[in-house]
Amino acid sequence: MNAPATTDLPVVVIGAGPAGLAAAAHLVERGMEPLVLEAGPAAGAAVREWSHVRLFSTWGEVTDPAAEKLLAPTGWIKPDAATYPSGGDWVEQYLQPLADALGDRVRYGAKVTGVSRTGRDRIVDADRDTQPFVLHLTTAEGGEERLFARAVIDASGTWTTPSPAGASGLPALGEKSAADRVTYRVPDFKDPAVRARYAGKRTAVIGSGASAFTALAYLADLAKAEDGSGTHALWILRRGISGSTFGGGNADQLPARGALGLAAKAAVDSGHADAVTGFRTEAIERDTDSRLVLVGEDGRRLDPVDEVIVLTGFRPDLAFLSEIRLGLDERLQAPLELAPLIDPNQHSCGTVYPHGHRELSHPEQGVYLVGMKSYGRAPTFLALTGYEQVRSIVAALAGDIDSADRVELTLPETGVCGGAGLFEQPEAAEETGGGCCAAPATLTIGAPASSGGC
Repeated sequence: MNAPATTDLPVVVIGAGPAGLAAAAHLVERGMEPLVLEAGPAAGAAVREWSHVRLFSTWGEVTDPAAEKLLAPTGWIKPDAATYPSGGDWVEQYLQPLADALGDRVRYGAKVTGVSRTGRDRIVDADRDTQPFVLHLTTAEGGEERLFARAVIDASGTWTTPSPAGASGLPALGEKSAADRVTYRVPDFKDPAVRARYAGKRTAVIGSGASAFTALAYLADLAKAEDGSGTHALWILRRGISGSTFGGGNADQLPARGALGLAAKAAVDSGHADAVTGFRTEAIERDTDSRLVLVGEDGRRLDPVDEVIVLTGFRPDLAFLSEIRLGLDERLQAPLELAPLIDPNQHSCGTVYPHGHRELSHPEQGVYLVGMKSYGRAPTFLALTGYEQVRSIVAALAGDIDSADRVELTLPETGVCGGAGLFEQPEAAEETGGGCCAAPATLTIGAPASSGGC
């Protein structure tokens, strides 16, 4: 079958999460036809997996202007901009209604397995840029399909590819065989089955970011509960504890992160968690009672634990893009022009300059990675930044380069980001005014995220 003319084809958006649905809304606003391919059974599939966690962001920071315009005729009413949604709220009150408004432009159970140029593998130069993109996908029923696109916006995120426990970036020896005792998500302790799994148990938490802080605080709360007697956490840090380990506390420029750091510090100070520093996991072994023993690169063997929670970040899945010519930074796996702007060694969320189609372009014209995936392994992503990304990209695809090049989002240097918050403590969020994957921002209207997430 011959591919149709490129101008007659849709722009395919991979992923019906916050960035993907915002991209589709902007395409509709610009008079272009989007086709959103979502591997899950509903919109916001990744966000649904952390629905129990409250965002650091207010509603005012997690909705996109073009999406709001698309929703308005449906009778949708924006929630109070000053309040804080949980992941579940975000899905039910915004993401799913937005997907419903897009109608049959969104396909569920459609997992993209490959992207290329029609009739051109990554080696072939001849007439490459004139060929439409071809995508292979599998359906929920197990069938295979092929479809064509004029451009591809990959907003598939990083939620499905968490980083391992192994400090080398590879799974620790024995990590895969211990899968029944290992999770890579912050557990939902309101779920009775999950609660029973960790209650009265000794759990290792590997990681030093906001998600690890959240898990430690949850485990400390469980330890203090009537049904959680004997619950204890072992906090594994690859580096030592310094003045910045727990953030800046009440003086942290990222106040929501500071609140989480204080909760983690309280878990340690109260004796509900013990910290093990300078420990780089090399292997996970089972003892004679089938409990897990973590072994470090320096030969240290920790006392056995019952469960392990690995919260060492996420990374992009680039396998299905292997026939596309991407220009990625060798360290962060982010677009080359973007990488210096988001290097976590130099930047926090608030110091990342808003960027658009030029920083997100690749040698392969017409393909873009957006949202969390565009940041590769950097953890500093902001939801509002993702909305600005897709606004600029769609403007460029529409030929409106002036708009595409114009920065329509201003972030203060003390922007707030860093993961999900403690849903049980909304009053703390109200005091700090912080936001996960978001920051106070000035938008030029008419011209805003893990788990996972943001």
